Amino acid sequence: MLRWVVALATLVTLAGCADAVPAATAPPTAPAPSSAAAPGGLDRFYSQQLSWGSCLPFATTDDQRQFYGQPGFECSKLEVPIDYANPTGRTAQIAVSRLKATDPNQRIGSLLVNPGGPGASGIEIASQLAILTRGEEVARRFDLVGFDPRGIGASTPTIRCLTPAEQDAQRATDILDPSPAGVQRAEGLARQTADGCAQKTGVDMLANAGTRDVAKDMDVLRAVLGDEKLNYLGFSYGTRIGSTYAEQFPRNVRAMVLDGALDPDQDPTDEVVNQGRGFQGAFEAFAKDCSTKPGCPLGADPAQATTRFQELTRPLLAAPQKLPDGRTFSYGDAQQGTIQALYATSLWPDLRQGLTELTQGRGQTLMGLADQYYDRAPDGTYSPQQDAFTAVRCVDDPRVTDPAQALDRATRYNEAAPFLDSGRGASAALDSCAFWPPQAPVTGGPHVPQAPGLAPPLVVSTTGDPATPYQAGVDLAKALNGSLLTKVGDQHTATFQGFGCVDAIVTRYLVDGTPAPPNARCADTG
Repeated sequence: MLRWVVALATLVTLAGCADAVPAATAPPTAPAPSSAAAPGGLDRFYSQQLSWGSCLPFATTDDQRQFYGQPGFECSKLEVPIDYANPTGRTAQIAVSRLKATDPNQRIGSLLVNPGGPGASGIEIASQLAILTRGEEVARRFDLVGFDPRGIGASTPTIRCLTPAEQDAQRATDILDPSPAGVQRAEGLARQTADGCAQKTGVDMLANAGTRDVAKDMDVLRAVLGDEKLNYLGFSYGTRIGSTYAEQFPRNVRAMVLDGALDPDQDPTDEVVNQGRGFQGAFEAFAKDCSTKPGCPLGADPAQATTRFQELTRPLLAAPQKLPDGRTFSYGDAQQGTIQALYATSLWPDLRQGLTELTQGRGQTLMGLADQYYDRAPDGTYSPQQDAFTAVRCVDDPRVTDPAQALDRATRYNEAAPFLDSGRGASAALDSCAFWPPQAPVTGGPHVPQAPGLAPPLVVSTTGDPATPYQAGVDLAKALNGSLLTKVGDQHTATFQGFGCVDAIVTRYLVDGTPAPPNARCADTG
C-alpha cells in the first residue's frame, strides 16, 4: 500500500482545539478570473461558488474531530461530473478544506495537498499539516487546501466494497496458500471484493474513479478557488495525481512538489517488486537499530533478523491467535502490522514491542498496527480507504489476468522481501483487479509523461524510503524536467515533517520558484 503516514510523535499537541468554536458558515465566494478557460461543456462546474463552513460534519473519528475543529479550518463541497465525457449526467461532491494564509497582504494563492494512498483523505492530512506548518512562511503565504478525491473520505458517492464483517473475515483468512485449494480460496475473496465494489459503488463510479479523473477534478478546484495557476504538494501516490495533472494541464501549473514519487513509466509488477525490496531494506535498518537495544526480539545479530522474524510469524499460518476481544490475529495481520511500522522510524519502538509480545504468544500491538494500516476504528468499522485503494489501482494500472504472470510476480516479491516470505512457495492466485467489472476498463498505464510547457516541478526522494524507492524519484524528476532533492533517511516522504533542510528548500521553491540546487542532499537530522 502506498500512502503518506504522519508519524504521530512528530505532531504538535493541538491544545484546546476540541473545544474550538466552528467557524460560522460564510457566504458563497465567487472565483477570481482565471486566464485558463474551462474545457468545453464544463463552464457550470468551473464557475460554481463554494459555501464555506465548519469541517466537523466531515469528521468520523475523535482524532479527526480534534484536528478539523481547529480555529480557521473550514470546509465545503465541490460539484464535479462523475463522467467528464457526459457533463450533464450524474455528479459527485468533492469534500474540500481550507485554512487561509495568515498574511493576506503577502498571499500567493492556494496550496493543494494530497497524501496519496490512493484512498487517503486530503482533508485529514491538510488538518495535520496546518499544525506542522503553523507560523511558517508557507502558512503565511498560502491558503492550505485539502480535498478528499472522488469516492474517498467525505466525498460522495463513496467507494465501498466490503462490510466490516467481510473485511475482518478476509484479514483472518490465509490467502498465501499456494495449493490449488488455497488459490481457489484466495480468488474467491478477490471476486467477493470486485463484486462488492460493483454492487455497493456502481460501475459508473468505478469506471471514473481513477487518477485521470481526479486530476480533472483538481483543475476545477483550482479555478473555483480563484487561482490562475496551481500550487500542489503531493505525497506518495499523490505524485501520480501530480504527474497526471501536469500532462493534462501543463500550462496551469505554477509550482508542484512531488514527494515519495511513483515512476509513471514503471511496469506495475516491477513497481510492486521494488516496493518489496524497499520494505526489506527498511526491515534490515530496523533490525540493525533493534540489535543495539536490550532484549531485541530479533536478536543481537542483524544478519539473522529475517530468519528470526520468519520463526516468530510463520507459526501463525497454522495456528492464528485468538485475542482477548475475540478477534483472530493472523499471519497476514502480523505482516501488515510490521509493514505499517516500517513506514516511519517513529513507529519502530511499537514494532519492537509487538515482536516482543509475539515471543510471548501475544499479538495485541501488532494487531493494533495492522488496524492502523487497514484504517479500522475501535468500534470495528473501516474507513473506505482500502476499498478506494483497490478501485483506483484497478482502473489505473494494467490488470494481471494470467496465473503464470501472477505466480511470477509473487515469486519475485518473495525474493525481494524474504522477511515476508511464508516459506510455502509463491501463490498464483489472481487479485481483485482480474475480476473487475468489464464496464470499468483501465484508464491509465505505464508511460513517460509528456508535459510541454510545464513549470519544472521539485521532486523529493528519500534514500531508504520503504514504499516508494529512491530511484523512482530520480526517474520522475528527469521525465518532468524538474529538480531533485535527495533526503537521506529511512522514512516514507519527508516534506514538512520536521526536517529543516528539506523544508527550507521546499519553501523557497513554493514561494519563489527556486529549484533545488544541483545534487541537493539533506541529512536525516535536517
